[in-house]
Amino acid sequence: MTNLENLIEHWRAGDERAAEAIYNLHRERTFRLAYVLLGNTEDAEEAAQDALTYALVNIHHFDARRSKFTTWLHMITVSRSRDLLRKRRLPTFSLSNWLQGRTHPMDTNPGPELRVENNEIRSAIWQAIQELSPILREAIVLRYWGGHTYQEIAEIVGCPMKTAQSRVRLAHQNLSQTLAEADLGQIVEETP
Repeated sequence: MTNLENLIEHWRAGDERAAEAIYNLHRERTFRLAYVLLGNTEDAEEAAQDALTYALVNIHHFDARRSKFTTWLHMITVSRSRDLLRKRRLPTFSLSNWLQGRTHPMDTNPGPELRVENNEIRSAIWQAIQELSPILREAIVLRYWGGHTYQEIAEIVGCPMKTAQSRVRLAHQNLSQTLAEADLGQIVEETP
């Protein structure tokens, strides 16, 4: 039994420290997913908080035989993010605002030229992602940011697996076209 499975069992038995540990373990990742989908810190905090609270209050609905806990939590997070988008009709945002002051993990003390170039590339990619339709953006973010399989994506967004694969493929095509127009080359799509 993994540490997470132990925490879930302890929380189901009423141990509030286990609930707090589950919350702390998934808080950052849940926030990041909501942030990528919503593009707004305040809304992402609200969606992440709501998703984590719902998951903890309704832990008895989680069935480890049907999915991983993270898949179930991401499904809730996507749902909460969609609800906020419907309510608020949020505009897109610039990646440069989001990345302000941050460096890419692969950059170890890059020079100023490399930092500017990396920021421009990130900004172009982020803008291209923001221009995708919400369903394509969800699919590509869940696949590459969340590291989910196509089956998990299908479970999270509530569609057949073939549809999840198609959405990721369409997102790749749209991103490749947009980035080619920006002279950033092709994004290589991995095979399903």
